[in-house]
Amino acid sequence: MALRTLIVDDEPVARQVLREELEQLDRVEIVSEASNGVEALTEIRQKKPDLVLLDLQMPEMGGFDVVRNLKATGEAPAVVIVTAWDQHAIKAFEAGAIDYLLKPITQERLAEAVDRVLRLRPRAAAQQLESLKAAAEAQHPGVTRKIVARSGDEYLLLNANEVLAFQAEGEIVWIITEKKRYLATQTLRVMQERLRNSSFRRIHRNALVNVNHVRKMSTMSSQRWLVTLTNNLEFIVSKRQASSVRELLTW
Repeated sequence: MALRTLIVDDEPVARQVLREELEQLDRVEIVSEASNGVEALTEIRQKKPDLVLLDLQMPEMGGFDVVRNLKATGEAPAVVIVTAWDQHAIKAFEAGAIDYLLKPITQERLAEAVDRVLRLRPRAAAQQLESLKAAAEAQHPGVTRKIVARSGDEYLLLNANEVLAFQAEGEIVWIITEKKRYLATQTLRVMQERLRNSSFRRIHRNALVNVNHVRKMSTMSSQRWLVTLTNNLEFIVSKRQASSVRELLTW
């Protein structure tokens, strides 16, 4: 999907130069322009751009005022500062800018900034889905919980009952379904906390399983169990979690 982009500069020539340069880049869609900060905030609210190319020195409202207003309202486009002044770079990054471009901008430097935003975009998408999911659960606590899953550059919302287990491999957490596995966007500890009072049980420090998808439990020793899921995936239960597995026998 293309980056929906807003150009903000009080100089018409500067906006035209940026537009022409951006039109030569793949995965960029220019949705609007603004000549000052007030117009920029209006366009951001209405057009919901992914990227804002923002000048600092403008009448009525400057670039830093725009950034402060975005934080206050919760709007979250990626912001790239475009300016002729080099002394504000540190302040811009502290304010949350993704990049800082000095005029006149070369095609290569603009492309680099766009690539940086594209690399960060999946993370933002995951955070947005997590926020939407949390809001839905807060308003409707009885509904089936949703789980954010990543597959390549795509993010999906899975129903909890689709998930057979979560399995950690170092820093990576896999979401295991009947026929496929996805990357999780949260740690195993966070997933366990969010899914408490549900059908998920921790059986190992690296595994959280959905008891509704347990096909078989076999004793390996007095304190060792082997859990087999409906897709024939097997998990060894740790000694520490053995009591949790014995509780499953009462379900």
